[in-house]
Amino acid sequence: MPEMMKAYRLVEWEHAPELTEAPVPEPGPGQVVVRVAGNGLCHSDVGMTQMPGSIGELIGWKVPFTLGHEVGGHVAMLGAGVTDFAEGDPVAVISPHSCGNCRWCVRGKDSLCDDSMVGRGYGIDGGLAQYVLVSSTRELIRLDGLDPLHAGPLTDAGSTSMHAVKRALHRITPGGYAVVIGAGGLGAYAIQFLRELTSAHIIAVDQSTNRLSYAAELGAATVMEGVTADTAGDIARLTGGGADAVFDFVGIDETIAQGLRSTGRGGAYALVGAANGRLRGSDWFSALPKDGEVFSFQASNIADALDVFALANAGRLQIDIDVFPLDRVAEAYERMEAGELRGRAVVVPD
Repeated sequence: MPEMMKAYRLVEWEHAPELTEAPVPEPGPGQVVVRVAGNGLCHSDVGMTQMPGSIGELIGWKVPFTLGHEVGGHVAMLGAGVTDFAEGDPVAVISPHSCGNCRWCVRGKDSLCDDSMVGRGYGIDGGLAQYVLVSSTRELIRLDGLDPLHAGPLTDAGSTSMHAVKRALHRITPGGYAVVIGAGGLGAYAIQFLRELTSAHIIAVDQSTNRLSYAAELGAATVMEGVTADTAGDIARLTGGGADAVFDFVGIDETIAQGLRSTGRGGAYALVGAANGRLRGSDWFSALPKDGEVFSFQASNIADALDVFALANAGRLQIDIDVFPLDRVAEAYERMEAGELRGRAVVVPD
């Protein structure tokens, strides 16, 4: 009988996850088992628990599976043929899964790989457990002095934000303006990346005064409370016609409308938040930034994660976490959804 471990699992579609047991994984050829030091929590986890089974199974997910896709830890077991890592190595686990061989992966665009629809924590067992199976060493980053407990959030919250910022860098002029709507987990990293990679005047917009204070601490030069009918006008007046880039980490109707209106000519509007908002109105021609771009995405790639960890290893990032034991994982999700946490919620299995 296989050894068992505690795990927080989605056992049935449209039901709350359960803290239960799962078998400790064993690595096959080319695979690695990581002992989890910490797993960051993500708002997308909550969406998974509410997903109808018909949709989940359509994209290849099968219950039960263990949640958690922001993993830092230590190599615990090596499969046959693995020689580039050793037991005990501190590592972070790349968040999105990818095959490494398709036309997207070989071009460095692995977030577009067909295999990325199913991965650790979304369809197969993830990191809210003592151990997690990693299918290939291409999905591991060796840590250089960074505590694995702090590494997990960088693999998704950090890397997704980096992907967005890099995508819009060519639109941000020296001394220009960049707007971050939603200064929570992802937005806080975006502010830091804009601070490190550009000379832009950073404007943070959030409904929480605590989050705005945090944004200013991280590098935002101007903060604005809430998203109102006047937000775009305020930004236009401050910037002299609109921002070079607007990063929307919320994604509701109001932030989409105000974010697009806040984007200046030749600028970029990035929709990252997945709150299912829509652009209402029929005048698309005037709603979109002239000679600019509008884009959305759901994941980062390996190159983005490497860039994030290069900054982290150099001490250029502030990584704030709120630590919870696995026995209190449900409470951690509740406090995350209520906006009560300063940093990223990280769950430790022991």
